[in-house]
Amino acid sequence: MAKSRFIEPLIQESTPAIIARKLRYAIGHGELEPGQQLGEAELARDLGVSRGPLREAMQRLTQEGLLVSIRNRGIFVTELGPSDIVDMYLARTAVERAAGLKIIELEGRHKEVSAALHEVTDRMAEAVAAGERGAVLSDLDIEFHELLVAMAHSIRLSRMHNTLITETRMCMAALEDTGYTPEARLAEHVAIAAAIGAADVPVFHKLLAEHMDDAVEKISRSMVLAEEAASDEGASTAAVAG
Repeated sequence: MAKSRFIEPLIQESTPAIIARKLRYAIGHGELEPGQQLGEAELARDLGVSRGPLREAMQRLTQEGLLVSIRNRGIFVTELGPSDIVDMYLARTAVERAAGLKIIELEGRHKEVSAALHEVTDRMAEAVAAGERGAVLSDLDIEFHELLVAMAHSIRLSRMHNTLITETRMCMAALEDTGYTPEARLAEHVAIAAAIGAADVPVFHKLLAEHMDDAVEKISRSMVLAEEAASDEGASTAAVAG
């Protein structure tokens, strides 16, 4: 019987691991916003858990860089700046390149993985044709990259990628106002899936790097413009108050 990517050994999760996963989701989807302070008592009540496992989960996310602990103030959701975006996408490129290399050269499962990735791009194409924007395309974008790493069957690559994807979600909305068209987004993912299917490692690496570099440039520019707009608004408010 051929090995299925769906039928795999179950992994028992501890309570802190489950809480950490829920918090990652909340951070990645904006339910817990960048810079927001996390109240331990309120979070424990909302999650229906005791403070012990919650503290352990929050410590994990602090180690991952998703939360930051400020002495005498508390724990806050990390705020990402332009330099963080560059670093995060650099790490993502390394992890996803390693996943692709393992799939193509070490396991020879490139056709299977490419077919699975094309299933995602087919749904992306349907969404683009239907005029979908924003969260729908972002979710499919993330699903594509998560699937690529998951199908490499590397626990360590997946563990690193989970944190990086949460950070990616935190800044994904910035892509919507940068002129990054749905058609271009679709074309880039289709090309990456095709390169994997052809077992063309150099082309895969090139396309992935260009895809990541383009996102970095667009998101960083969007952040700078947002900061400039906020600064101008603050100056105008101060002038009126004066």
